[in-house]
Amino acid sequence: MSTPFQVDPEVMGRIRPMQFRDADRVAVLHEAAMGRSLWARLGHRFLVELYKALVDSPFFIGFVYVEDGEVQGFIAGSVDTSTLYRDLARRRMMFLGPAAAVGLLRQPAVALRLLETARYFGRSGAETVTAESLFCSFTEGLRGKRVSGHINKVLFDELRARGHEQVKVTTDADNEAAIRQLKSWDFAEVARFRFYGKDMLTWVLDLTRSPRVEAVFRHPAV
Repeated sequence: MSTPFQVDPEVMGRIRPMQFRDADRVAVLHEAAMGRSLWARLGHRFLVELYKALVDSPFFIGFVYVEDGEVQGFIAGSVDTSTLYRDLARRRMMFLGPAAAVGLLRQPAVALRLLETARYFGRSGAETVTAESLFCSFTEGLRGKRVSGHINKVLFDELRARGHEQVKVTTDADNEAAIRQLKSWDFAEVARFRFYGKDMLTWVLDLTRSPRVEAVFRHPAV
């Protein structure tokens, strides 16, 4: 069992909810950490439009870490990922569609991966767990400052305050750094699956039992 999280007020004070104006910088950080992922392969313009759309959705929760006046890290989560994606398709496709089309012209093979996305929810397991931590990225200079731990806590606290009892994360099966961090939070591996041509793992954390999680609202949308 993990121990209670030791909060550094200085680090916590630099974390705020993600805003519309952060989309370009968050897209840069997303590309840096996940440049070969499906969304990143659609290009920078698509990522900018994606994060603008996410911030505008009531099903999205995102936070950024700001240092020296610039966003140096972020975490993106949802209260219900399948509903979030449907909401984006319904309300923001006029912006996301053209941006995705530009990316597909450059990399037509990505189209097959987009078709596979619809199968994600049936394959990844833990279907009853709607809350999810989706993406996160931080600059190299933040290593050793425990920023990732703090921003994870902020997201998990918010989810618990909204009444969620569990949160899930999916990772590549060979992402050792991510797996170490998930285990340090007491995430349990609940499923293995094949997706986008890769071996993937699904992890779930019981928010009600974790000594690191508090039911604290940290997002102004509530």
